[in-house]
Amino acid sequence: MRRSLFRPVVALLFATALSAPSIAPLTPAIAATEPASVATLVKAVDIPYQAFTLDNGLRVIVHTDRKAPVVAVSVWYHIGSKDEPAGKTGFAHLFEHLMFNGSENANEDFFKPLESIGATDLNGTTWFDRTNYFETVPTGALDLALFLESDRMGHLLGAIDKAKLDNQRGVVQNEKRQGDNEPYGLVEYAQLAALFPEGHPYRHSTIGSMADLDAASLDDVKNWFRAHYGPNNAVLVLAGDIDVATAKAKVQKWFGDIPRGPETVRPEVPVPTLKAPVDQVMKDRVAQTRIYRNWVVPGLNDPDLIPLDLGMDVLGGLASSRLDNAMVRKAKTAVSVTASVQPFEKISIVEVTADVKPGVDPKLVAKQLDDIIAEFVRNGPTADEVKRAATRQAAGEIAGLETVGGFAGKAVTLAEGAVYSNDPDKYKKDLAATAAATPASIKAALQKWLGRPAYRLTVEPGERTASDMAAAGGSAVGAPGGGMAPRYYRDPRFEGGAAAPAISQTLKPTAAVDRSSPPPVEEIKDLTFPDVERTTLSNGIKVVFARRTTVPTVRVSVAFDAGNAADPKAKLGTQGLMLSLLDEGAGKLDSIGIAEAQERLGAQIASSATMDRTSVSMFALKANLAPSLDLLADIVQRPTFAPAEIERLRSQILAGIASENSQPRGIARRVLPTLLYGNLHPYGVPLSGSGTAEGVKAVTRADLVAFHQTWIRPDNARIFVTGDITLDELKPLLEARFGSWAKPAVAKGEKLFRMDRMARPARIVLIDRPQSPQSYIMAGQLLPTKGVDDPLALIAANEVIGGSFLSRLNMDLRESKGWAYGAFSQAQTLRETMPLYVVAPVQTDRTGDSIKAALADMKEFLTTKGVDAEERERTINGQIRSLPGSFETSSDLLGALVQMDTLQRPDDYYEKLPGRFRALTAAQMDEAARAAIRPDSLIWVVVGDAAKVEPQLKEIGLPVERMVVGQ
Repeated sequence: MRRSLFRPVVALLFATALSAPSIAPLTPAIAATEPASVATLVKAVDIPYQAFTLDNGLRVIVHTDRKAPVVAVSVWYHIGSKDEPAGKTGFAHLFEHLMFNGSENANEDFFKPLESIGATDLNGTTWFDRTNYFETVPTGALDLALFLESDRMGHLLGAIDKAKLDNQRGVVQNEKRQGDNEPYGLVEYAQLAALFPEGHPYRHSTIGSMADLDAASLDDVKNWFRAHYGPNNAVLVLAGDIDVATAKAKVQKWFGDIPRGPETVRPEVPVPTLKAPVDQVMKDRVAQTRIYRNWVVPGLNDPDLIPLDLGMDVLGGLASSRLDNAMVRKAKTAVSVTASVQPFEKISIVEVTADVKPGVDPKLVAKQLDDIIAEFVRNGPTADEVKRAATRQAAGEIAGLETVGGFAGKAVTLAEGAVYSNDPDKYKKDLAATAAATPASIKAALQKWLGRPAYRLTVEPGERTASDMAAAGGSAVGAPGGGMAPRYYRDPRFEGGAAAPAISQTLKPTAAVDRSSPPPVEEIKDLTFPDVERTTLSNGIKVVFARRTTVPTVRVSVAFDAGNAADPKAKLGTQGLMLSLLDEGAGKLDSIGIAEAQERLGAQIASSATMDRTSVSMFALKANLAPSLDLLADIVQRPTFAPAEIERLRSQILAGIASENSQPRGIARRVLPTLLYGNLHPYGVPLSGSGTAEGVKAVTRADLVAFHQTWIRPDNARIFVTGDITLDELKPLLEARFGSWAKPAVAKGEKLFRMDRMARPARIVLIDRPQSPQSYIMAGQLLPTKGVDDPLALIAANEVIGGSFLSRLNMDLRESKGWAYGAFSQAQTLRETMPLYVVAPVQTDRTGDSIKAALADMKEFLTTKGVDAEERERTINGQIRSLPGSFETSSDLLGALVQMDTLQRPDDYYEKLPGRFRALTAAQMDEAARAAIRPDSLIWVVVGDAAKVEPQLKEIGLPVERMVVGQ
């Protein structure tokens, strides 16, 4: 259940007795070779908590974790889109947006105070069963966060007016257009309509229909709030640097005077069964035919859901799944497959997919898919498959214990249990059920639920039909109104944690608190960055280490000075193909053997590349570290590059490139870097690193071996490690596996950074994508600075221009004009010449106006209206105060170590950063921006419906040229 079936709807654009999570020691010790058992892993997952209830019904859960001076605040309202009546679809999500736009005693965008206090993991989401708001704040700012959350719970309606409603209606409608505009973006509507009968609560999408959003009146939305947003329909979780005594006092102060609301009716929701299989074919602008199989199954409180979830992992979730092995590795009829359960409160949905390999008959693939599913349902999994699936899930829960809040932290785990099951301990029971699952119990659940008729959908390349677009509830460009919508990929039941016995108490209401002004922010301490330790292996490999003991896990990154910039221009995509093959055969193991070995160990090994670095990274349980390192060493040093695997992965990468060329964002990110840097510069490559179809087709096995020997070698490597281990324990483990690695005889690779003299004038490059309800705008220019220069003032200035939710660009195009779901800019910190990117997906009929507005905003900022005092204060405070929350996990810390090394930063870089920010003036920010940013030099890429967009673009005053991208 780690892959969300549908897209949840997100409001934003965008990183003792009560102690840290109680981790039972994992045995055997580090040197052991036998993997830890699932039962042992499950026992290590624990989130101690205490709970109390206010007299008004607000349930409060407190978990103490002192590892960082931050507190996660998570408010969950037990109301979602399934509770919306007919004709009011999208209300829950629309109201989520409105609740960010100010309350009676804090009548400004909530991001203003929250960004100024350095809130991290800040967002809000709406889903079928709930609406939630969350932020992780420095401990000294907790009162302010509680003031804001309580004010929108108890003092909201006076701040909502027609102007706010109309503005957020436009934002939501552009969010819908943005989702609908993606390949396969209309599938969810078809699935819901087919799987659920008329009138079923889960039949309509959370985003709603354009017509219902248009019809929403001020009285409608206010009545929705009055009916469902009382404290008695909410759960508040505080997790982090807080204890229950402090929490009681603060919560009572801020929430105690809010009156109870009406009780929300909880009707029974049946699990529907199709009378017969339903077959449907859709056309869409997609690169590959995708085959879907769906069933509705019970909700997350049903005992069959755990076996079903494990069964889906075995079928298509594990790297060694039945579908992967049969269809992707052996028959090679599909380029990718999935199987998952998306759990909801009252029902859940099973989804199985297969992306057909180009040139293969989809009917053949559909039959193969159905045959494998039928055989699996008939016979069930093996004991080893069950153990591997359960180990992977338990390992994921242990890793999740590091995060207190956000989309998937400990606060989420406790809140979900309380909201959906009236039991914050629910995850413990689920983990126990995971450990206890057997082949027989999984087979029984599969036969009971997947033996029923399926919804069988095929999505083929082609033009969308009018009926499919109408079934989506409309995404027409002429609708009133008018970022990147985060995908909520998470497992609501398995996010780690457990609970000590809860203290259930009822507190009496107090007199109304003074809300005439926000509470002051107490002292917020600067970041204390962990000590960075270093050593060197006998062959010269440098090791960089920082200890983090929160959970018994270790993260390792073997990084090489290569990256996408090292990809050979003659055969662009060589590196991507080489990296994809590392774990598809190494040492004595083939691709299936490597996948199974990782699953047994609860380890995850993955290769990746940025522009400047290439890395092979590993997450490992401390108890299984030694055998996990054995596997990592083979993958890094001894890949086999088997010819059959090369051809299989080549096909997958070519399919991936075709998929990028079907996505608005993917197209722009492939095209713009070459327009900026030229074909010969190392950075003039697609941002995805996938290369070109021509390059990938031309790569030979000899090319792959040569690239590996040239770049993936000990004299070009550094090893970065974070986690629950000491350097004295770590070094001999690394020495035994990497210390004797000898460099090849061939010369080490070098990257030549040299700009050519070709002129790259400002212009608009238009790429036609018919039927697009949105235009994806991405512009760029090269900056006169390098990442190694550490351009702090420029980075800070960009926060004001387009780097934050409150930036000039986002507040104009999203909040003021309502033409976009989000707009932003980024000064990308590459080692060499940095680019500035501006991104804005906008509704089609406002494409030209949006470019004009963005140019006007940037020019005004760079001339007459630079950084003002409030913007400077908010930006500096936010940058400083967000640092402790930015390095909460070992993964965050590992990324920082690699980034510091890549950009040649000193070990004390982050500890000295607050002082440098404090010394930064608005004038210095303005000076840096004005010296670097040239709006008139931007090259604009627009991906949209050219027939509707081109006339608008010709009014801007820049040359407009057409470009055709390959499929």
